[in-house]
Amino acid sequence: MPPALWEVLPEEGLRRGTAVSVAGGDAGLLLALAAGVKETEGGWAAAVGLPDLGLAAAEGYGLDLRRLLVADDPGPHWAEVVSVLAGAVELIMLRPSGPVPPKLAARLAAVLRRSGCVLLVAGPWPGAALRLGVRSGRWFGLGDGHGQLVGRQVEVVAEGRGSAVRGRTARLWLPDENGAVRPLQEQPFEELPLREQPQPEVEPAARTAPRVPRIPRVAAVV
Repeated sequence: MPPALWEVLPEEGLRRGTAVSVAGGDAGLLLALAAGVKETEGGWAAAVGLPDLGLAAAEGYGLDLRRLLVADDPGPHWAEVVSVLAGAVELIMLRPSGPVPPKLAARLAAVLRRSGCVLLVAGPWPGAALRLGVRSGRWFGLGDGHGQLVGRQVEVVAEGRGSAVRGRTARLWLPDENGAVRPLQEQPFEELPLREQPQPEVEPAARTAPRVPRIPRVAAVV
């Protein structure tokens, strides 16, 4: 998991055997959170009910596609699929096919506690230990109807039980121009250009070396 997300996670990682809700099912945040699975002993993950999941994006965030099981359309049997996979993988990304009854969520919570698997849910989940979401965001790179997206600035908010109950926020690139997740330490959203602007020429002595983007470390699921 990128260190940039440690700021919003109460233990600098995801606690084993718990369910985590990602409000709105934000794909970038879901994948960034799931990337920490590669630091676990097994390193296996699964995606259930996510037919639109971009595998190239998943790999870009750090997931090993050779250790990713995919069940695109489990239909009404998604809970049974999750129960079976929880004993075989360290992390499951899930989008349920509909509202989740509290009794069903409680039954699956017991399965997670026994197996130690982490469940990342794209959407609401009754009794989730942690709830995260993107409160605001803006893509960069397009201008006047042309160009290509190069990065997104977001504000991530987390709240839940225990040490996370009061809520935490962090402003991040999710992702930046290199596909990495890193803290936003530059100008506010509205002050950054939507596209590259021409820069005035300066004397050679006044030129500065380009900044080298930080390569993020990963944090294990704990």
